[in-house]
Amino acid sequence: MSTLSATLSSITAGGPDGWDLHRRAMRMIAAGEPVIPLSIGEHDIRTDPAILAAMDAAARGGRTGYAEIAGTPALRAEIAARVQAQSGVVTTPANVIVMPGGQAGLFAAHRAACDPGDVALYVDPYYATYPGTIRAVGAQPRSVIAAAEAGFQPAEDDLRQAAQAGASQGRTRSLLINSPNNPTGALYSRATLEGIARVCREADLWLISDEVYDTQVWEGAHLSPRALPGMAERTLVVGSLSKSHAMTGSRVGWIVGPEAAIAALDALATHTTYGIPGYIQDAALFALQQGAGFEAGIAEPFRRRRAIVERVLARTTSVRAAPMRGAMYAMLDIRATGLSGEAFGRRLLDEERIAVMPGESFGTAGAGHVRVALTVDDARLDEALSRLVALAERLAAPA
Repeated sequence: MSTLSATLSSITAGGPDGWDLHRRAMRMIAAGEPVIPLSIGEHDIRTDPAILAAMDAAARGGRTGYAEIAGTPALRAEIAARVQAQSGVVTTPANVIVMPGGQAGLFAAHRAACDPGDVALYVDPYYATYPGTIRAVGAQPRSVIAAAEAGFQPAEDDLRQAAQAGASQGRTRSLLINSPNNPTGALYSRATLEGIARVCREADLWLISDEVYDTQVWEGAHLSPRALPGMAERTLVVGSLSKSHAMTGSRVGWIVGPEAAIAALDALATHTTYGIPGYIQDAALFALQQGAGFEAGIAEPFRRRRAIVERVLARTTSVRAAPMRGAMYAMLDIRATGLSGEAFGRRLLDEERIAVMPGESFGTAGAGHVRVALTVDDARLDEALSRLVALAERLAAPA
């Protein structure tokens, strides 16, 4: 067998990908063990039957051949209208390309911003695929710590220093952010985003803004950095229907950015994905046309479950939650137990049959934490959290 490319071989940097505990939990469930899965951001409802009916009608109506690679005109127009309404930034279909999911959007955005050897910055804690996505385009990933003590908000000076340090190793070309944030539930403040924007303008960086949780905001308001002065021409926004419409398996995402960048990404899609099926695009158009009220209904269970987390944790000092201002997760500080997130997660799975993600799966800033996905029904979540707290209290108790 011939040698694989260095780029492909280095995607995981030769180490674990952070999903080992989740995979073990899935094997236990498959074997019939009663595990409560709180390890992955998958809705506990399925895609709405009306969306599936629209998909079925489109497929049966003949929309099974090649579709427009950049997205159907109607879908691009609907995405543009939604983004403009949310952000206040003039957005046309020429600013939009449809992608096969948000992950493909992240890859394509970095392919647009970076050449092999360039430095690409991202914030730690981070969604588990971020550094591998950067390596997959041949760039060098460099993390910037957002400390738990600062509410997981990245500091402007830290970003500036990272951009300068990256320039000594190659060209620093991009910064990837995610707000509302997975895994922490942080919602970046206006001050944080303005600091990010200043660094991007000073260092001439592309800002890649992962906004797939933009409908899941519990405190404050979502602000897209594309709306800040001087940022529309250097920001690539990645969006998706996965979280907003419970359509994770349909793989519908998009990138919004400057027209020239979108045109270049159209050429990339022509030579890679060749677009997504027309019947799925038609279903995505139908889903978006249901409006903000539909999206709020999809988000509402996570708002309700956030309150369950707050109520259960109010009776303990052994577990603390990071500010949960958005997204479908709670980042729990279990450092009072003396264990790492990885060790606590193993104990929780072995002793309580509850699966969470270790904070270390998301970078060094997540050490001593576990991420809980609010993706089971209210009663099971309440039970799981109560048992998690009981384990933490036993471990934290003086010998």
